[in-house]
Amino acid sequence: MITRRSLIAAAAALTLTAGAAGAQEWKKQYPELTFAVIPAENASATTDIYTPFAEYLSKEIGVPVKLRIANDYAAVIEAQRTGSAQIAFYGPASYARAVITGVKIDPLVVQRHNTGLTGYYSVIWVRADSPYKELKDLKGKTIALVDPNSTSGNQAPRYFLNKEGASVDSFFGKSVYAGSHDNAVLAVAQGTADAAANAWNSETDNYLIRLMNRGLLKTADGKPLTEKDFRIVFKSDFLPEGPFAVLDSLPADLKAKIKQAFLDAPKKDKAAFDKLSGGKDIEFAPISAKDYDGIIGMVKYNDDQRKRS
Repeated sequence: MITRRSLIAAAAALTLTAGAAGAQEWKKQYPELTFAVIPAENASATTDIYTPFAEYLSKEIGVPVKLRIANDYAAVIEAQRTGSAQIAFYGPASYARAVITGVKIDPLVVQRHNTGLTGYYSVIWVRADSPYKELKDLKGKTIALVDPNSTSGNQAPRYFLNKEGASVDSFFGKSVYAGSHDNAVLAVAQGTADAAANAWNSETDNYLIRLMNRGLLKTADGKPLTEKDFRIVFKSDFLPEGPFAVLDSLPADLKAKIKQAFLDAPKKDKAAFDKLSGGKDIEFAPISAKDYDGIIGMVKYNDDQRKRS
């Protein structure tokens, strides 16, 4: 006798079977996933930070997730353009550059910091023992930027200075790309630059603190420094945090599984999650493409200013 209960059970079994079959289909197409990451810190530090999280994703998603530390921000964009990286971590401006240049990606989540915010600021650091008290004092001096596609380390300073009637290229005597936030800060610490553009979350969460905690914040002759040996002479408006994004072409169920793995991380593998921020983040928060409209506008504005100059 067929009862309502047996029909419900049969429907549930079919749903489970269909779900399992769908998973098997995408696993055939993607027996391994690649997770590309921008080099915000130096390569060894970035590898150390992200390896436990890649291992966590492998376990949660059900296929190996291979970590790829990019040489520069543009390499992450190209890895997703070519489809060789299915998952990526971007800065806001590098995500915007990817979108502007036609890379089809979906932003999934961002990190929520212990401040409760899902964003940060661009700042310009100088040594506290330097004569530079305000941004105007740096006219004609040397600034260490991070990367052409870095938000806080290039795009934001250019945008906000342009809005004030100055440009990075004409205001500073020399600008250099250090390649990472770490290297930009170290250029000031070691005296090869007068100032450094950088990301800043809070007084207790920034690259000065991270370098200091790793014993790397030192002068050229090896003297240890602390955050008190630096001061901020410029701070931008609030910027959205960079997204973790996936290729738009991935199967919907795989994208959903990846997103859920991120959202579950603080509970399912707190150690791996905490490693990403040194314990300074509280969760991943969902994000959408629309949240980056302002950053895309910033990058387009800077592109236009560069063409005019």
